[in-house]
Amino acid sequence: MLIGTWVAPFDPTRQDLMNTAAGPGGGHVLGTDSLGRDVLSLLLAGARTAVIGPLIVATGTAFLGASLGMVAGWRGGFVDSFMSRVADLMYALPGLLVIIIVVGVLDGGYWLGVVVLTALSIPTAFRMTRSVAASQARMPYIEAARTLGLPVPRILLRHILPNIFPTVLATFLLDFVAVLIALSGLSFLGLGAPPGTPDWGTLLQDGQSMLTVNPWVSLAPALLILSTAISVTLLGDWMYDRYSTRGAQR
Repeated sequence: MLIGTWVAPFDPTRQDLMNTAAGPGGGHVLGTDSLGRDVLSLLLAGARTAVIGPLIVATGTAFLGASLGMVAGWRGGFVDSFMSRVADLMYALPGLLVIIIVVGVLDGGYWLGVVVLTALSIPTAFRMTRSVAASQARMPYIEAARTLGLPVPRILLRHILPNIFPTVLATFLLDFVAVLIALSGLSFLGLGAPPGTPDWGTLLQDGQSMLTVNPWVSLAPALLILSTAISVTLLGDWMYDRYSTRGAQR
């Protein structure tokens, strides 16, 4: 998906105003859009924009959320209480509304959306990992490690992190799906990818006016977003079951 620009049959930015809104045929497998650009090439090139943002958000969320969750679950007391209250406050915010307002007011576009989505997604990862880390911190083998005087970083990284890995992995994949849909939605509303940039959400919006002429302009990106979301969700369920079972057998 990240090399779509190089495998596209046509230059996704090349316009052909003599062949606009054409149906499949003439070398264009999915036809052309309102500017005469090849739809298949736009989809392949747009995969990079559709995937990079969710990967960045999911990675940042998993790392920051897991790190903060482990610290809160390990320390307990005031630190845990304070961090949990902050996470609850952020979790209560209407995420979609916040994104639309911030991106719309600041006119920041795609990358500002990535930053805002990362910040808004951290509380979910924090809450999930914090609960698992807190339960692990009270396990007998952790108490034994403390008694032996093992360094805290070693206990966290060698003993607690492997046990919360299935939760972190599930959070990563669920965030990827949620952000994929959110960023595509922002582009659909004109608040995401810059005009002219190949993007599934932008293509979905552009195709609204051509549903009766070439429905593939809207249908193809919609199917790609849906199939990607379903595939990643199923992969997440399978990997969570596999690693959680392996952890239980350890």
